[in-house]
Order: sequence, then C-alpha cells, then structure tokens
Amino acid sequence: MKARPITTIKTVVAGIEAAGAGIKLFTLADPDHWELPPFKPGAHIDLHLPSGLVRTYSLCNEPADNARYVVAVKREADGRGGSRALHDEIGIGDVIGVSLPRGGLTPDADIASHVFVAGGIGVTPFLSMARHLVRTGGADFTLNLIVRQELPLASHLAPLIDEGRVVVHRTSRSGRPDLASLIGDVRPETLVSCCGPESMTEDFERVTAAWPEANVHIERFVAPAAVIDLDAKPFTVALARTGTEIQVRAGQTMLAALQEGGIDIATSCCGGICGACKLGWLEGKPVHRDRILSPYERERYLMVCVAGSDSERLVLDL
Repeated sequence: MKARPITTIKTVVAGIEAAGAGIKLFTLADPDHWELPPFKPGAHIDLHLPSGLVRTYSLCNEPADNARYVVAVKREADGRGGSRALHDEIGIGDVIGVSLPRGGLTPDADIASHVFVAGGIGVTPFLSMARHLVRTGGADFTLNLIVRQELPLASHLAPLIDEGRVVVHRTSRSGRPDLASLIGDVRPETLVSCCGPESMTEDFERVTAAWPEANVHIERFVAPAAVIDLDAKPFTVALARTGTEIQVRAGQTMLAALQEGGIDIATSCCGGICGACKLGWLEGKPVHRDRILSPYERERYLMVCVAGSDSERLVLDL
C-alpha cells in the first residue's frame, strides 16, 4: 500500500567547485536544460544519492537563478556517510534525484531587517538569502560569519564582505563573539536567524529566549537526541483519504508504524530538523517534538519522525 509517491526530480551534476577546506560546491541542473522547480531563498533539498542515502542540504543560490540548484557540502569523515559519498564518489555528469525544495525565507512586510549568525558551513542558507535581499532591494541585513580562520565559500562571500554586509569573526584571533551583542535588543521588525554547530545554536536559543517565537529562526546540522517519553501510550493513526487505520505501539515512532504498514514516507534526518516527512493532520492532539515548524504551522502539520499523540486517535491528511 502506498499513500503517495515520493517525488524526486532528475538532475545531473553540472559542476563541482572547491570552495574551502574540505568543502565542495555542487551545481545540479535539469538534463535537458529546463528551469527547475521554484524555491524560496535558503530553501532545502534532499539529495537521493545512488547509494540509497538521502541527505538534506541548503541551497546557496537564490530563486532568480532558477536553472540550477547549488549546494555546498563539507566532507565529514565521522558523519553518516552522505558527505563522504558526494566528495569521493560523485562526478560531473552523474545523475542525482532531488526532492522538491522546501522551507526558506518567506517575505514578510513587517520585517525590516535581518540579523544572520552563521558558524562555518552554516553560512550556506544565509548566502542564498543575502543574495536575494541584495537583488530585490528587500529588508536590510547583517550576516555575522563565525569561523576559526579560513572562510568557507570565500569567493562567493567576497562581494558581500566588500560591501560591509558580511562581518567575519575569526575565533582563532579573538575567540567566539558574544551572541547577545551581535543580536541586540528585541525588535519586532527584526528577524534573527542562526545556523551552525549545536553549541552555537544552543547559545543562540538562550540569548533569544525573550524574543517572539516568530522573530527567531534556527537551522541545525544534526538532529538532537531522540526524546524518550516514558509515559507514551499506544494510539491509532487514521489515514483520511483511504480510511486505513494503523496502530502505533507504546514507544514506537509514528514514522516506523506508518512504514511498517506499507506507507511510503519521505525521510532524511529522522530527527525533526529537515522537514522531509512533514504531513498534515486533521483531528486529534499531536505532540510536536520537531525543531522546525512554527506555532502556526503546528496547527495544521506535524513531523511524523518525531511527533506523538496525546489522543487515542490521530487523523492524518493521507
């Protein structure tokens, strides 16, 4: 039984560029040179690698550059294998399946300025956003890039650095800057965003605790450890479109139960940070444990990889 097909776009690797220590920039294009599906600045795509691995990366280019998808990949020797496969096995002309883009910066007339805080390769989504804001003359922004010494994507950041849009903080010279001083006081017209190592995002969460949730955006490299709910009870997942009902055992994830029931679900991080398994819900009382959905989105959607249920029956829009 299949609830829905997992949509992928066929792309070919049109370019590979060295972009810093252990970093490669991959350019993906349609084999027949058609435009690719549109995306928001800083959106994510899942790469379905020939080995079967699925990994999520932020787009570096901006939406007007719609004939290609560009992602920066840092080779992580101790990672889960995706970056090693891309660096060591993928070459020009290779075919890679790509998901439809998701997430990214949504224009908001109430936001007059952005403060971006990036740690190393975490600059990738903000490079896309910065390029878009410069091209469109949109909201003002400052991109604070925190690195040990060498810049990632140096040639791509150089014009923004020359314009004073990017401020580089080298920790090898002066230590990590105080995040509170970079962000400043709460301002309702400002959106503050962070992408970087877990220690940085945790500090960022602390210094933005007083900010409205809608004014804070965080992207993570690695999903946090799974939450074990000792009080979790079994519940039923009902699929509204087919009438199918699937039992989720106590301690079992909703994702595992759906897959056990033969339902194809797109996945990548399996930790509530990438958005690949986002589904609509219609009835019940979901328990949200993801790190990506806004309060407004949680009224309609959940991430099945980490979500639970406080009701005995949860109806999904499947």
